[in-house]
Amino acid sequence: MVETQRIAMAVEYDGHEYSGWQMQKHTINTVQQVLEKALSQVANEPIRVICAGRTDSGVHGAEQIVHFDTRAIRSERSWVYGANTNLPESVCTLWAKPVSDEFHARFSARRRRYLYVILNRKIRPTYLVHRTTWEYRPLDVDLMQAAANDLIGEYDFNAYRALRCQAKSPVRTVHHLKVYRQGAYVYIDIEANAFLHHMVRNIAGVLMDIGAGKEPVSWAKQILETRDRTKGGMTAAPSGLYLTNVHYEKQFDLPCLPTSLPVW
Repeated sequence: MVETQRIAMAVEYDGHEYSGWQMQKHTINTVQQVLEKALSQVANEPIRVICAGRTDSGVHGAEQIVHFDTRAIRSERSWVYGANTNLPESVCTLWAKPVSDEFHARFSARRRRYLYVILNRKIRPTYLVHRTTWEYRPLDVDLMQAAANDLIGEYDFNAYRALRCQAKSPVRTVHHLKVYRQGAYVYIDIEANAFLHHMVRNIAGVLMDIGAGKEPVSWAKQILETRDRTKGGMTAAPSGLYLTNVHYEKQFDLPCLPTSLPVW
């Protein structure tokens, strides 16, 4: 009997064409679906993948990490190029590597990192409409950073998660949260041990209202302390959100690639 081996893989995708990452009973257009179909063709057997973090409809993946178990013997190059041959232009695999059964794309992950990209100008975008979030109000990044500082650390983020979020605990640790501007673009760079459903988008929505002068700097912390989602601000659009990195322990020796995000 042929033994199975576990393969870790990095995946890049444009999320605006898909109904999110996860394949569901009544959802037919997902990133998971097209990836599993492509890998199954390479392996010549059904493949099921597990990801590090399920992204919503319209959210992009710069380096999503997955793993799958297979009896098929293929080289790392064959997994990557074979899958890409069978994938649509909006999805590609970046690398593949055999790993031990101890590796789990979701549970072995120690940190996840997202980047939220805002086009901050009065005129709406054209070719960047699905790549950024448009905010016509001038944003003060110093005010946004001052508010963001109050969200760094371990807190109950219940007020910043979706009402239908199914996570058992709302406690998360934000390790890094930086807001900065480059020309007409404002970036929110956030890293945490894990994220709640809509957590990044809810934080972005609050910070944008603060940056626009609609709310005071203290508002971000006030919302956090209520632990009540109904007291929070708007949920920002998914189009500007990118999963950029997932961190694992060095023992797994996963490839480390430079970010594939363009410098707008």
